[in-house]
Amino acid sequence: TMQDIFNTKDAQNYIDRINKLTPETIGKWGKMTVDQMLTHCNVTYEMVYEPQKHRAPSGIAKFILKKFVKPKVVGEKSYSQNSPTAPQFLIKERQDFDLEKKRLIGFIQKTQQLGREAFDGKESFSFGKLTAQEWNNMFAKHLNHHLDQFGV
Repeated sequence: TMQDIFNTKDAQNYIDRINKLTPETIGKWGKMTVDQMLTHCNVTYEMVYEPQKHRAPSGIAKFILKKFVKPKVVGEKSYSQNSPTAPQFLIKERQDFDLEKKRLIGFIQKTQQLGREAFDGKESFSFGKLTAQEWNNMFAKHLNHHLDQFGV
C-alpha cells in the first residue's frame, strides 16, 4: 500500500532511508548519480515551494499533462524502471550531495507538517487542482521509486 507522506512515522521512514545514502551509493538502474537523484527528487517539491525556479507549462502542454501524464503520476501504480521523465526533472550536472540531501529532508518535513488539509484542492504546477491523496501518491511514489533505485 501507498505510504502516507502526511503521517509522521511514514515521513520519518523516508528520511531514515535518505540518511542511509552516501555520496558513493550507486543506482541499481538508470543513469543518475545519487546526488543527481536527490536534486531530481527536490524538483517535485520546488514546484510547490519555490515555483519561481521553474517555468509553468503553457496551455496546450498543461492540457496534455492533465490528460495523459497526470493519471500515471498521481495514481496508485508504481513507476517502472527507466520511466521517461519531464525535461525540468533531467539533472545533467553533478550536485552537492549534502546540500541536496538536506533540502530533500527539509521538504519532506515541511510537507508532513503542513499536513493533508494544506494540499487538499491545492493547484499543482502541471496537473491543476489535486486532492490530498493525489499529492500523497505523487510524492510517495516518486520517493519510493528513487530510493528503491539506490537500494535504500
